[in-house]
Amino acid sequence: MAVSALDSGVFRNLFGTQEMRDVFSDKSYVKCLVEVEAALARAQSKTGVIPETVGEQLTNELSSVTLDFEKLSRDTDIVGYPVLPLVEQLVAATPPELAKYIHWGATTQDIMDNATMIQIRQGLKIIKREIDELATLLTGLAEKHRDTPMAGRTHLQHALPCTFGYKCAVYLSGVLRHAQRLRELEPRCLLVQFGGAAGTLASLGAGPDGVRVRAQLAAELDLHDPPITWHAARDTVAEVLNFLALVGGSLGKIAYDVIVMSSNEFGEVAEPFVPHRGASSTMPQKRNPISSEVVLAASKLLRSHASLGLDAMVVDFERASGPWHLEWVAVPEAFVVAAGALHQTNFVFAGLVVNTGAMLDNLGSSRGLIVGEAVMMALARYIGRQPAHDVVYEACKESIETGNLLLDILRARPEVADNISDAELVALCDPRNYFGSSQLMVDHVANIASMSLVRDIP
Repeated sequence: MAVSALDSGVFRNLFGTQEMRDVFSDKSYVKCLVEVEAALARAQSKTGVIPETVGEQLTNELSSVTLDFEKLSRDTDIVGYPVLPLVEQLVAATPPELAKYIHWGATTQDIMDNATMIQIRQGLKIIKREIDELATLLTGLAEKHRDTPMAGRTHLQHALPCTFGYKCAVYLSGVLRHAQRLRELEPRCLLVQFGGAAGTLASLGAGPDGVRVRAQLAAELDLHDPPITWHAARDTVAEVLNFLALVGGSLGKIAYDVIVMSSNEFGEVAEPFVPHRGASSTMPQKRNPISSEVVLAASKLLRSHASLGLDAMVVDFERASGPWHLEWVAVPEAFVVAAGALHQTNFVFAGLVVNTGAMLDNLGSSRGLIVGEAVMMALARYIGRQPAHDVVYEACKESIETGNLLLDILRARPEVADNISDAELVALCDPRNYFGSSQLMVDHVANIASMSLVRDIP
């Protein structure tokens, strides 16, 4: 029976994807453990540490071993780690002349860390694909709505006009940085692990055999070879978890915006319509932004997993006496949650309903107050910035109190009328004339995205 929403038969497709769960399933993990044992034998054969033919022979033997998962579970419960019970089964199922070379010179954490690195590499491929899809969707929206006017808001109040394309381009800029982070962290974090009992590789002698095996093992597993054993320096795993949390933070911000913009009072966007999605059991009119709500929750979960990764860095001496175990929970769950959050976000933006009419109506709802800065900056050229601020401030105050248009109030102010023509004042009070450089920035970000996505095509 599932005890977590991540693998629950009821909730699992909200908080994750089956594709990512398959990467981190028990069978997948054990398969990775076996893959590492086989790769280690091949590496040692190729470097002359064990007989030349053993590596490939062991690889063939281990590829067809049938494991008793129930026994593996029981034995792991006793030992505390799955590697010794696994090796016992592998040895029992392999001809003795080959079996004696299984797990040669290795320690449990070598095998487990490499298996985790393989899973992380597979998981990051999925994350990268989802990030690229999100970047493509946001690029399309940014370009389509480059000139779509809407109210920019600070502290949930009207601030200055902007465009919906600008808002999407801001989202996109963060997503592009995540894609860059992913490219940068792979060679830094996807490291092979081979150190033996205390990381010194003493089991392979005092010469260069140990580091030569490690380098070859890295090649066999398609991982990077570090300059020194890292099993007691867990920053690599912590960085991956914090990367996922950063992605989650960006997705959470986007989701929060969509949730608020979907409210009836705003009505500016809506999640794609699917019959009964977001429905209420009692209110037939409801169409709740369910995907965004799940993403917002996921962003918080990812931050908690990142903190576990940071906690797991604080280990004692040359082998942790406990913190490492935090990663066993944090890594699989973080990848599942991150994949789910990206999947939900991509669903939203693939079919986002954009109500440009509501955006324009909301932009005008403050009766011109949103262009107060535009008028102030124009008037400041004649009477100075602070006096101009005071004049426009009083005009805005009168507009709020009387409900009259800011334009009409400004027309009646001699400080304004004596310095700014009526035609110029009308133009200043049109929010569509006060987008600043936002549209140029949309073009810039969209161009970067296009070049980045083309470059990443395999």
